[in-house]
Amino acid sequence: MQTDYAGHTVPITDPGTGEVHKAQIFVAILGASSYTFVWASLSQKLPDWIEAQCRALAFFEGVPKAIVCDNLKSGVIKPLWFEPTVNPTFEAMAEHYDTTVLPTRPRKPRDKGKVEGAVLIVERWILARLRNQCFFSIDTLNVAIAGLLNDLNNRPMRHIGKSRHEVFEQIEKAALGPLPDQPFEYAEWKRAKVHPDYHVEVDHCFYSVPHNLIGRMVDVRLTHRMVEIFHQHQRVTLHTRRGQRGGHTTVREHMPKAHQRHAGMTPEGLIHRAAKTGYHTAALVDRLMRERPHPEQGYRSALGILSLNRKYGPERLEAACDRALSNNTVNYSSVRSILSSGLDKMADPPAPPKPAPAHDNIRGRAYYQ
Repeated sequence: MQTDYAGHTVPITDPGTGEVHKAQIFVAILGASSYTFVWASLSQKLPDWIEAQCRALAFFEGVPKAIVCDNLKSGVIKPLWFEPTVNPTFEAMAEHYDTTVLPTRPRKPRDKGKVEGAVLIVERWILARLRNQCFFSIDTLNVAIAGLLNDLNNRPMRHIGKSRHEVFEQIEKAALGPLPDQPFEYAEWKRAKVHPDYHVEVDHCFYSVPHNLIGRMVDVRLTHRMVEIFHQHQRVTLHTRRGQRGGHTTVREHMPKAHQRHAGMTPEGLIHRAAKTGYHTAALVDRLMRERPHPEQGYRSALGILSLNRKYGPERLEAACDRALSNNTVNYSSVRSILSSGLDKMADPPAPPKPAPAHDNIRGRAYYQ
């Protein structure tokens, strides 16, 4: 199977805003029969590229031995002739269908001459006939393309006297491999470094991994529903993908033992405990929860501050938290230092007097000497 995008596009008008998008036309063809598939998408990016490849295989009802494609940036990372680097998602799709990807040489259209000719035929027999129509969605465009494509594949070819579909049924369909039971599920691969709080950041969300991987690089496979994390080609964890940005998904077994002891705690519970000491203690613990990249780090600091209550008493702890908030040093070490040095017992120094405003009618002290 040879695949490529046509040079011509089809305008899609957004009925709400009037904005016009240029629909990209994907073309796939089988080498022996010239049986052709056409699909319109809003872009040539990786998700649309993968979807078009999968739809072509479903249309042909089988899998060819190889997919010969252009060096599209979405599908081919390094277009080298001897060792091209294929996008991991595109490569995973080929493995799912038990086929292989053979990118062509850069600027060598003869390497995929069959689809180059098919693109010209599609532009002449399909796109040209749609040029005077107005489309308001990609779905309506694909419905119109499907009708004209059926006509193209069933029209007799002059040099053979048979249609593309007839030749496909006679000599090519049986040569295709079987389709898998389930279609390929689109997934993206990313590299990420495990943070000191044993989480990795993926699309502004945080997912835990075993804490012994802190500082290591891992591979992340993203699907529409799941997040799989691999280290050295071994899957270490699986999470359900979060719908909201900025949240954390943490598995208890991934925590160090010191963190597991606090797994049942919540920020609200710690703030409630701190409020029993006083307003400033609760305010300081609240800031600890909000200013840490992960709540677990705030838990340990908050527990340390509350433990100072036993040694110094609630009144001194409340005064120390008040002073720490005033100095904007919101951490356990600062509060402990204030208590150990007795700064909580000292009154704040009086504010220096404000200088008199500059004015011609105000005489200084030197005037009367």
